[in-house]
Amino acid sequence: MSTPFAFDTEFDADGAVVRASAWKPVKRSYMPAEVEALVATARLEARQEALAEVENIRAMALTNIAQAAAAALPSLRTVAQTHREQSADLALAAARAIADAALHRFPQAPLRAALESLAQEIDASPRLVIRASGLDEVVRDQIEQACADSGFTGVVAFRDEPGMAVAAFQLEWADGRADHDPEGSAARVAEALSAALAAEAGHAEPPIHTDRSEF
Repeated sequence: MSTPFAFDTEFDADGAVVRASAWKPVKRSYMPAEVEALVATARLEARQEALAEVENIRAMALTNIAQAAAAALPSLRTVAQTHREQSADLALAAARAIADAALHRFPQAPLRAALESLAQEIDASPRLVIRASGLDEVVRDQIEQACADSGFTGVVAFRDEPGMAVAAFQLEWADGRADHDPEGSAARVAEALSAALAAEAGHAEPPIHTDRSEF
């Protein structure tokens, strides 16, 4: 049901307007300047809506990136720890290969170094017992010369131990004993490195701080 005419203006007894009518006629024609103003307003509203949508998409993208990074971080830590362990194993293998080659070429070098470092301790001892493998006459002469160079003037007694590794030895004198085992030394180094890697596992990587201003 339509109402062709609506009179909603209220007047009092004296004819004064109490409530003005809210009705306004529909404007059916616009001046060119008005059209340009309406178009400009529509463009501004559309731009603001587009910017708001872009900001929402950007916020969602940042959230997804943060979630993906958080989910990947444990895996990255595992990969980094595995890389450390493999690098350490490779370094140990390379060092051991170099050390083995050096010891096979200069098997008496560790013993000479030990005699030099223990010179003051064995100097007053009347007898020094040396246990090692491959103690032929040439090697014995070299060791006796090394003892003399270190200041030892007592008797040097040799005990050939075929079961000992290359460059391994045992020294025994009146007041003490010293020994060297390349295999045992390598094992201790490997154990210490493994312990260090295990101690830093899980917290070696610094926390990742994301600067969102870069996006």
